[in-house]
Amino acid sequence: MDKINYYNISREELKIVDSMAVKPSILLHVCCGPCSCFPLTDVCPHFKVTIYYNNSNIYPKAEFDKRLGELKKVIQHMKDDHGYDIKLIVPPYDNDEYNKDLEPYKDMPEGQLRCFICYEKRMDEAYKYAEDNGYDYFATIMTVSKQKNSQVLNSIGEKLSKKYPKTKYFFSDFKKKDGNLIGNRIADEYKLYKQLYCGCKYTYEDGLRREKERQEKLEHEIH
Repeated sequence: MDKINYYNISREELKIVDSMAVKPSILLHVCCGPCSCFPLTDVCPHFKVTIYYNNSNIYPKAEFDKRLGELKKVIQHMKDDHGYDIKLIVPPYDNDEYNKDLEPYKDMPEGQLRCFICYEKRMDEAYKYAEDNGYDYFATIMTVSKQKNSQVLNSIGEKLSKKYPKTKYFFSDFKKKDGNLIGNRIADEYKLYKQLYCGCKYTYEDGLRREKERQEKLEHEIH
């Protein structure tokens, strides 16, 4: 099956958005601060932006809070540097309840069905909030990640748009045209913490291993 060019679709949609008499609202599902850097610079000129940080997949709670803190830094930088007034909504965190749907797939490698279920759970919750609260558009910034399949994410978004037809889905592929690279540069400029695992408890041990390897590499470079 041929891949759909979601980047081009997003550019065409922005032409429609920019022709509107009033700047429309968009609810963005955001997973962390670093990943939000480029998408926010891309959409804020065109929309009134609200961020929805519903990520009960993140384990442990301290990691959830740390990533939320970095996201708040990004929001403040966007206001100070560009004048963007971005709202933030943080629904309650409940990792145990969230993982009930993922536990049967705990032994699957990252990037397969367990992850797809996780994407849809968070996007569904956020999309419902967008429709219930009258947002014009909904999008997820997860398409900026090189580790996440934009074809899968946008197909989920398209499916959910039929479930929540009052709010239009904004197709995206934020990693295109060096979006991921630009976002990393912004994150470095803001001195953001960059996590070493996706977030869930099933990838937590891998994150600890990567952190250990990173520390050992730093120690080796010092000596």
